[in-house]
Amino acid sequence: MTDSRLAIIVLAAGQGTRMKSSVPKVLHRLAGVPIVGHVLATARELDPAHIVVVVRHERDTVAATISEIMPEAVLVDQDEIPGTGRAVEQGIGALPADFDGDVMIVSGDVPLLDAGTLSGLLDAHRDGAAAATLLSAMWEDATGYGRIIRTADGAVDRIVEQKDATPEELEVHEVNAGSYLFQLRPLREQLALVETHNAQGEKYITDVIHLLRATGAEVTAVVVEQNWIVGGINDRSQLSDAARRLNSMIVRGWQLAGVSILDPETTWIDLAATIGEDVELLPGTMILGPTAIERGARIGPDTSLDACEIGEGAIIRRTDATLAVIGAGAEVGPFAYLRPGTYLGENGKIGTFVETKNSKIGAGSKVPHLSYIGDATVGEESNLGAGTITSNYDGVTKHPTTFGSHVKGGSHTVYVAPVRIGDGAYTGAGTTVRKDVPAGALAINVAPQRNMTGWVEAKRPGTAAAKAAAASDAADQA
Repeated sequence: MTDSRLAIIVLAAGQGTRMKSSVPKVLHRLAGVPIVGHVLATARELDPAHIVVVVRHERDTVAATISEIMPEAVLVDQDEIPGTGRAVEQGIGALPADFDGDVMIVSGDVPLLDAGTLSGLLDAHRDGAAAATLLSAMWEDATGYGRIIRTADGAVDRIVEQKDATPEELEVHEVNAGSYLFQLRPLREQLALVETHNAQGEKYITDVIHLLRATGAEVTAVVVEQNWIVGGINDRSQLSDAARRLNSMIVRGWQLAGVSILDPETTWIDLAATIGEDVELLPGTMILGPTAIERGARIGPDTSLDACEIGEGAIIRRTDATLAVIGAGAEVGPFAYLRPGTYLGENGKIGTFVETKNSKIGAGSKVPHLSYIGDATVGEESNLGAGTITSNYDGVTKHPTTFGSHVKGGSHTVYVAPVRIGDGAYTGAGTTVRKDVPAGALAINVAPQRNMTGWVEAKRPGTAAAKAAAASDAADQA
């Protein structure tokens, strides 16, 4: 049920220079979802009346992603005045004039902060009727964080940023976790008084805490039990740390749901994936995007599936597949490369060192090894021999190859598209097929073999091959 007295402002305007990336920080991905996408999903779980996202750096790119993830979010552009205080000021300016509830402020770069933690913050804020309630954390090494300074009786007095802190304040281990709840009216009043007289020349949201305290308003803090929940992403190292932690939770969730995962540390699963019971994931497996795996399938080792559909009981080994559909009971690999548009029917096979693209291979049909199948359709129960190539590109246009059912393709056959192979047809080994093959026919390229006796001894005298041939001739004549 929508909380009509709650608005959430997501701060996503920062540049994120420590990422050293052309990609905006909040768009780097964890488990297949942009960092800011995790924050938005958490905000949605709280079901607030309003969600406002403040953007600035790479504005159009960030805004497009946010709008795709959450079309209902209100986007606000931060102006030239720097700082979180100014971002919040503009964010609350986008709220309806008649809104007079609580404003929750979260950072767009804190992806592991969950709805349960924020619900606890909201409950504490409302139970205590505080003007402001913030999340805090205890860090042994608090370098880089704003310190929470309390009064002698333990009440929250102010937050001091790292660069503005005195040596005594730097010894404080309780830090600001960057998430806040304010009553809207006192927040708006005190934000108007915040100045930029600090080391960074920014308008800090944290300065509101001390201003509220100066008016006699109550400010409280809720300490999180697990510090990693409020960990922000500022560089690639922190991104990988968060990715590992999130992945470990995802993996454990699937294990508890009946999926066998032999090596959790080398198995990566995106949030959008779905996996059936009794699926077995072997070491080195990556399940990416909205991949769906039906029960009883065995995936891996060393396999990457991106946005694929895997049927019940299928076996996929050492394979890289994207946007592929694998039928029930089918086998793929090892060392197969399935490009977008690959469809393998029930009980079919794509074998060792086979590449496929934009091709439909029917039920029970097999491409066992060392082949390229592109822009092709293969009927049922056909077998294409080792070294099969569909020569689909004429330098300008891609052309299709169509195989019927129960076709037997000889080894090292090249099909020069466009070409059709009829039901039950055969091709001889080493054939280049340039025209349609009727049903039940055998296609071969007739080229009589010619043996030129004595050629090696005449043309390569003195070589090891010539000496071996001469010795063989002498032995035959003896």
